[in-house]
Amino acid sequence: MQTIDYTIEPPEDFKQMQSLYESLGWNSINLTISELKQMCLGSWYTIYAFEGEQLVGTGRVISDGVITGIICGLGVLPKYQRNGIGKAILNRLIQHCECNRVIPQLMCEEHLESYYENFGFEKFTVGMSRKINR
Repeated sequence: MQTIDYTIEPPEDFKQMQSLYESLGWNSINLTISELKQMCLGSWYTIYAFEGEQLVGTGRVISDGVITGIICGLGVLPKYQRNGIGKAILNRLIQHCECNRVIPQLMCEEHLESYYENFGFEKFTVGMSRKINR
């Protein structure tokens, strides 16, 4: 593995983002390349991890920039997982929130609670979602 570069500069081709989401099983609602680009560029803060020109990971914060920042879309290509890339992205997202006095929050699957507790997150509420037709 080459050096991983972390940047706020988005990929030139968001097809890479679509490939990342599909590799993680995250595109069940069939987001288009245009929608993924809008999603990333419309976020308060987004980090991209590249190996050379290849997008290998990303994470975002959705926020008004004042009180709360919701960390979401934190993912790494399966073949790059367990190399500290997700941890590096998460630390950068947390640092950006804290530097701006924004409280970082996130929702995760139950089996990931202990992972996020290692970063100082504490369970505080029940998450809920409402299905819509897309």
